[in-house]
Amino acid sequence: MSTFPARAVIDLTAIRANVQTLTRYAPSAQVMAVVKGDAYGHGLLPSARAARAGGATWLGAAQIAEALALRAGGIDGRVLAWLYAPGAPLRAAVEADIDLSVAALWALEEVAQAARLAGRTARVHLKVDTGLGRNGVMPAELDPVLDLALRLQAEGAVEVVGLWSHLAFADEPGHPTVLAQARVLDESVARAEGRGLRLEVRHLAASAATLTEPAVHYDLVRPGLAVYGLSPVPQVGGPADFGLVPAMTFEAELATVKSLPAGHGVSYSHRYVTAQDTVLGVVPVGYADGVPRHASGLDARPGAPLQVGGRRLSIAGRVCMDQVVVDLGPGAAEQAGDRVELFGTGAGGGPTAQDWADAADTISYEIVTRLGSRVPRVYVGAQELAADAAVEPDRRLAEDPAQRPAAQPEAAR
Repeated sequence: MSTFPARAVIDLTAIRANVQTLTRYAPSAQVMAVVKGDAYGHGLLPSARAARAGGATWLGAAQIAEALALRAGGIDGRVLAWLYAPGAPLRAAVEADIDLSVAALWALEEVAQAARLAGRTARVHLKVDTGLGRNGVMPAELDPVLDLALRLQAEGAVEVVGLWSHLAFADEPGHPTVLAQARVLDESVARAEGRGLRLEVRHLAASAATLTEPAVHYDLVRPGLAVYGLSPVPQVGGPADFGLVPAMTFEAELATVKSLPAGHGVSYSHRYVTAQDTVLGVVPVGYADGVPRHASGLDARPGAPLQVGGRRLSIAGRVCMDQVVVDLGPGAAEQAGDRVELFGTGAGGGPTAQDWADAADTISYEIVTRLGSRVPRVYVGAQELAADAAVEPDRRLAEDPAQRPAAQPEAAR
């Protein structure tokens, strides 16, 4: 059992419920739950299993190492990996039945060679840069990639199963580039299919477009942040507005509680000075644990919010490597060991990851993914998921009479 005085509590049933909600936003498409970055800081394998339980038919892992870790952890079904450099372990990925994205001619050549060495056909998704200006084949350079893909497909080295892209402004619903990029994707699909490729999936939408733009759902959507219950468009609505529940609660225990006189500086550079005689509490997490230094409470600007004893307070002074300070106020009754909630679901007025993002001038993606490895992840809901999985076959039998076993004679019972 960990003795670290803080933890990230991950509600796996929330992840499952969020995926179920997302399937309803895109009823005509399959759902790929993106679990890159250690499932956005929530833990790769537990989160992947919860997402599968919620109905995700695909998993997305940016790095090949992440995809291989899913397979090593016993996760089956379709998995896509899309970000790698020359010399990546592509043979291992092909042998592990992982779909691979191709964003350049060299990548297609290396995937094909990996497939030959593995003795099996590699499933490939062609990545087209439809306007983001990042990874992907530029439309003007697509024909040579299609030429090579057709030759390799005829050889049996690869099978082109998908064509996809990323949006640049999906977090600004209604932005004209969203549908403009969709048109470029459509044109690329037409070129590929016109050359004889038969695509299984076309995909463009991540979390924001899954929630706000049905026109770009295509055959598959790729929600990431929303799987973990956070809103990718906070200016439009919070998690509850989309039927989502934040899965992570970051909490700690007070390490020190002590009285300070008025006019006393707090933390490095004394950018916070007590306005009155007060009680301070030390929370034993800092930027080594992923607490943003930009969440500091400096001068007249309050730091990121905290909840202590049902009271919403904020970080006082500089965030340090291993600790932050909270001004508990005059006469505070808290003691060392009392619980502090840094962010969570927002229930009872508690702070959220979005509140922290606002305080640190960043996005909630960064708040949850940056939590350090020394912060233990504690999972709740695993037993419920396991119990539901155990009875799922019985539910299917009850729903489909054709799948029920034949009645046995009484003597054989």
